[in-house]
Amino acid sequence: MADLRVPPGPGAPQGIVIPEAELVERFTHASGPGGQGVNTADSRVQLSWDLSASAALTPTQRERAVGALGEVLRIEASERRSQHRNRAAARERLAARLREALAPPVPRRPTTRTRGSQRRRLEAKTQRGATKQLRRRPEM
Repeated sequence: MADLRVPPGPGAPQGIVIPEAELVERFTHASGPGGQGVNTADSRVQLSWDLSASAALTPTQRERAVGALGEVLRIEASERRSQHRNRAAARERLAARLREALAPPVPRRPTTRTRGSQRRRLEAKTQRGATKQLRRRPEM
């Protein structure tokens, strides 16, 4: 096949091109459908990509991807009967996982308590204090 192109998205505004030489594909027998060819054709694809040694990522992208996915990203595809279609499925999955990992984290936006919730909290505290007051021994 050719270089893997990851479309632009959050964290990769220009997209990413992963060179073919950085992708390692292994082929094995796939279980499942395929009839007589299932035991002879190597249709399962195991696609590996070493994120830490890749030249396709910027240092920021590499740090974010390694933190989310680990040093080496491995994808398996065996749902199709042909090796070619499994290769394409594995590459699509790798691109999707990489785009998810490169997206910057959404910062938590602090919220404020509503006036009603503050009022209910104070009323509950007052009620609890009144209940405890009733449990006290009467003063003599």
